[in-house]
This record gives sequence, C-alpha cells and structure tokens, in this order.
Amino acid sequence: MRYFKVILLLFMVVVIASGPARAADKLVIISPHWEGIRTEFTRGFGKWYAANRGGDVEITWLDQGGTSDDLRFIKSGFSRSPEGIDVDIFYGGGIDPYIELSKDSLLQPYKLPDKIIGTIPKDLNGIPLYDSEYRWYGSSLAGFGILYNKKLLKMYGLETPQSWVDLADPDFYELVGSSDPRHSGSTHIMYELILQAYGWERGWEIILATGANVRNFPKSSGQISKDLAVGETAVALSIDTYAFSAIEDLGPKRLGFVLPQQATVITPDPIAMLKGAPNKKVAEAYIEFTMSPAGQKIWLYKKGVPGGPVDVSLNKMCVLPSLYKDYAGKSNVTVNPFAQKKGFTYDFEKGSKRWGLLNDLIGAYVIDTHKDLAAAWEKVSKNKKKRAALLAPPITEEDAMSLAGEKWSDAVVKNEYINKWLNEARKRYRK
Repeated sequence: MRYFKVILLLFMVVVIASGPARAADKLVIISPHWEGIRTEFTRGFGKWYAANRGGDVEITWLDQGGTSDDLRFIKSGFSRSPEGIDVDIFYGGGIDPYIELSKDSLLQPYKLPDKIIGTIPKDLNGIPLYDSEYRWYGSSLAGFGILYNKKLLKMYGLETPQSWVDLADPDFYELVGSSDPRHSGSTHIMYELILQAYGWERGWEIILATGANVRNFPKSSGQISKDLAVGETAVALSIDTYAFSAIEDLGPKRLGFVLPQQATVITPDPIAMLKGAPNKKVAEAYIEFTMSPAGQKIWLYKKGVPGGPVDVSLNKMCVLPSLYKDYAGKSNVTVNPFAQKKGFTYDFEKGSKRWGLLNDLIGAYVIDTHKDLAAAWEKVSKNKKKRAALLAPPITEEDAMSLAGEKWSDAVVKNEYINKWLNEARKRYRK
C-alpha cells in the first residue's frame, strides 16, 4: 500500500508539473483553391509550424464556390461587420480581387522578414509580385492559355490553336471548353486578357464567337480539363496548373498547352491577411511559410520529390527565381516565368474596377442566352455582314467603365441593366 501511495504521489507531481496540454492554434482561410492544394499546404504548414513555432495548428478552409463567390462573401461580411469577419486569410483567385480589397482597406498589412522578402523580385515584366504596402503577396504565378486534345484535333482536321482568335473560328463550333467567369476567377481573367490584348471591339468579337463555340459553362474551371481529357471538347481556356496536371495524368502525346503569343500575361496568385484577423500571429506564420522555400517547393515540385508535395503534384509556377536553377526533372512545369518575354501591358486597375460588371455582361450576352447565341452563330458565321452585327460589343468601353464601381454596387441599378441586356441579347440573336 505504501508503494502504491508513493507511485500515486509521483504521478500527481508529474501531472501538475506538465500542466494542461496545449490546444492547437487555429487558422481560418477562405480560398477557391482545390482540395489537393489544401491538403498539401495543410500538411506542409503543420510540419513547418511545429518546427518553427513549437505547436500544432488546426486549419479551417472555407470556399463559397469560386473566386468571385469568395469575394462577394468577404465584401458582404465586412458590410455587416466592418472590423472583421472571423476569417484570417484570403488565398488565391488572381490579383484583381486583392487590388479591389486593398482599395476598400479590407486587407491587413504584414511585412515579411527581410530574409524572405529579399529573395522575391518586386515585379515580373512590370507586373508587381507583391504589394508595395505589404497588403498582399503573390504566393505563386499563373499563366493563362489554351489546353488542347491532340487526338481530337487530328480527327477533326483542325490546326493546333496558337491564339485566342483561333478559338473564335467557326470550325471549333461546340468543341471549346470554358467555365463560367462569374464563378471562376481564372476564367474571368482570360476574358479580361482578351479584351485588353485586342481592344474592346475586337475583344468582344472574339469573346462572343468563342462563347458561341463553347459546349457548356460549368462553374468549376477544374471541370474543363476533365471534359477535354475524355473528349467532350477539343480545346479549352485553361489556367496553367490545370493544364500541367492534365498533361501529367494523360501524357504529352495526348494533350498540349500553349500560352498565346503577345496576348497573355503571367500574373501573381496572391495571399493576404484580412482586416481583423482573429488569429493574427498564426496568419503571419502561414504567409511566411507560403512565401519561403518550404512553401514554394510545394507549388513547383512534383509529388515524391524531397521538399515537394506528398500525394498530388500542384504544378504551379513559384515566385522564387532560385528554385528554377535546377528544377528540371523535379517538376511538371515546363515554363520558367523569369525567362519569358514581356507581352502586352495588362492594366490591373481597369480589370479590377470592372470585374463584377464584366462578369454580368458575359453572363447576359454569352452564358444565360447561350442557346440563342449558338443557334445564331451556326447560321450566320459565314456571312460577313450578319456576323459583324451578331458579334458587336454589347456596350461601349466608356459606358462600361462609367457603370463599373460604385454604380454597380447598387443592386437595383445592377439588376435593371442585367435584365435589359438579357432582353437585348435575345432580340439580337433571334433576329
């Protein structure tokens, strides 16, 4: 009995000395990133956090359906709760939403340690890779181009597309894949790229003709590469990461990917801390990890390579030039962004300002009236005069920029215009 009391006393001393177990730190991220990215970065950050912060971390991932949906969620949340929305980080979705949130003062600045920020170039061909006030950082790089099925192109006797204009060719009728830009930020950017690279009038001709050639418009941009892989479409508007992943799965003999010459840009895909982040220190640690070599290798390296992802290759271009010095054989990415020549100058301010308006214009004139548009295109695509009337811009660029911004935040005004455009589009196509 005496020995039992001694053992019990020793046990109680150990328990008291050790204290209660430390609960895992929390982090809440809203992101359109797909499940593979979430899994690999959750695992990678957990390991890094334990080694560098001495604790465990529990990440909650939120997604409302896509970049545009996430942006609406964030802005709506801050309209109800101006000091914070119980979300720490916004992650991915292209640069335009981050410029918009910066203007609205909804991002929390955080300057990375000098040892990390010193390894990141300030810009790439004139495009900033992080905000001058440290409100956002380009966590990876995104290229936008055309994914194509080599077997189907050969079967239909079609040339390999080299430009956005090629997707507007009547020969590609019902063979083009595109997701809905109202839900997919990457797809939205590709349509904005077309407008800026070719100008408003020519750009709308390309968008309307391409839209008429599209088979359907799923919400997820990830679905596009899957449809192309199984032969539902022959070509598709695609962000590079989905293209490289599809090529990894099916092989370069079946699929190919091209960045249109002089009509695309490589842009940062940012990460930022939201205003009022409830877990500020953990959020800072996550941004530090993401921008460090430990996080950047997860983007660039293929699965199984030391330092890279474990279960799935993410196939994204990273923002650290040093990692491209010996990446051959370690990555499925075939493009070194820091060796690419500059194309046209992309206007981020313009793209950000008209983000919502452009989505609704394309929704009214291309997606929600797609059946009428496709039927009209099938009949008049060879008639030069009727084709010009069919593909005319819905409104002038001056009117678009005038409506964008504050006017477009008025739900009543917005819905009046959308209904007006829907009626005008149906009338045009049926005529």
